[in-house]
Amino acid sequence: MAFSQLDFPAFAPGSVWLVGAGPGDPGLLTLLALHALENADVVVYDALVAPRILELARPGATLEHAGKRGGKPSPLQPDISLKLVRLARAGHRVLRLKGGDPFVFGRGGEEGRALAQAHIPFRIVPGITAGIGGLAYAGIPATHRDTNSAIAFVTGQGSGGALPDAVDWAALSKGAAMLVIYMALHTLKPIAEKLIAAGRNKDEPVAIISKATTDEQTVLETTLEHAAADAKRAGIEPPAIVAIGPAVRLRHELDWLGATAAAALEATR
Repeated sequence: MAFSQLDFPAFAPGSVWLVGAGPGDPGLLTLLALHALENADVVVYDALVAPRILELARPGATLEHAGKRGGKPSPLQPDISLKLVRLARAGHRVLRLKGGDPFVFGRGGEEGRALAQAHIPFRIVPGITAGIGGLAYAGIPATHRDTNSAIAFVTGQGSGGALPDAVDWAALSKGAAMLVIYMALHTLKPIAEKLIAAGRNKDEPVAIISKATTDEQTVLETTLEHAAADAKRAGIEPPAIVAIGPAVRLRHELDWLGATAAAALEATR
């Protein structure tokens, strides 16, 4: 069945779709996300949406940047939510396009509540979050029966850019063998110190995945004790995902992307 023959829901004027764009690779968009891009009148996108994805928007659609980046001047969340309401009330089909998944550290819940309170019809379209897709592109399984039966996703940065006060790092340390931490580059040193103090092994394997699933993806393998210093020394740039746990060791067998790149290089010789 062709894409055009699929029975997609109508994107009605005066409504808002909160859509996850995935971690970067346009191939990881869902079909429903692509349908939204092809029908939206206005695309309000965040800082983590790849330019190649924006190129899929309908010709003539208005593209409006509304990205938030930690430590940098960014639009206020209430202003973004108000923009969505105003655009919908003007009769537009509004696509709020967010990197990853809108409900995983994406403020989609806040925007959805604002729309509900304003009586604006909306739809949630999940996306592949970087904590899943980024690990997969680095050759690290989120779960594996030989290493971990639990995984925890956590933010390493609060609303003000500092280490979040609400996270119980000691409980996390004991509660899940595998930790995946978003937005942790600038708080990685105190995070590691808290985890080690709570009993995690200082030599535990860590992978830091920068710009996951894009052409600029880089992966740094290190240990919990040295992760912050090694990331600084290597010049790792955000956005980045930090994976901590025994499944990181499986990368030496499962790094399919590295193997693909090596094979392509060999073919040119």
